[in-house]
Amino acid sequence: MERRTPRSARTPGGWRAGRPGPDGATGDRHWRLDARSAGFCALGFAGLTLLLDWGSGGLTVPRADLWAVLGVLLFTVLRPPRVSAGDGWLAVRGLVRERRVCTDALVEVRQDGSIAIRLVLRDAYGGSVAFDPGILVANPLLWHRLDAGARRSRERGTLRQGESTLRLLGERIDGGTARDVLRASGLE
Repeated sequence: MERRTPRSARTPGGWRAGRPGPDGATGDRHWRLDARSAGFCALGFAGLTLLLDWGSGGLTVPRADLWAVLGVLLFTVLRPPRVSAGDGWLAVRGLVRERRVCTDALVEVRQDGSIAIRLVLRDAYGGSVAFDPGILVANPLLWHRLDAGARRSRERGTLRQGESTLRLLGERIDGGTARDVLRASGLE
């Protein structure tokens, strides 16, 4: 008799954050905390505006609906995308859909933006993802998955743009990791 894998273990977001899943996939270990913080901020905003409007005596049903809708809108803006990676792929899941790239066939890696910096990855199959590079800094396992795939892309000759971007990002991540190790061992 075949043993069935639970649905939550088969989906890219179904494993415990920060731990490899059954297929070796890794997720952002800080995502749950960040999403929870976004929810608390949105709930606090909606609650505070409802309380202030009620205290001033001007609260009506349409205004309460407005404050609730603005709270939901704030949550959608603050909620971070969920980044996960496995052997040969990286996925970014937003509110509506998930986008994936094949890291073994990367064509371009670049950073966009001057205030809110986004790392943009494009593969040879037309896939494209964009996310905050700070996620890779905070999650060395995700960086390792991306770096391994980018190395295979370089070996195959598909990576045409972005080697310097990856090198600088790698130096930033490796430097931060080395500082953390030294700090934890009391040598810094």
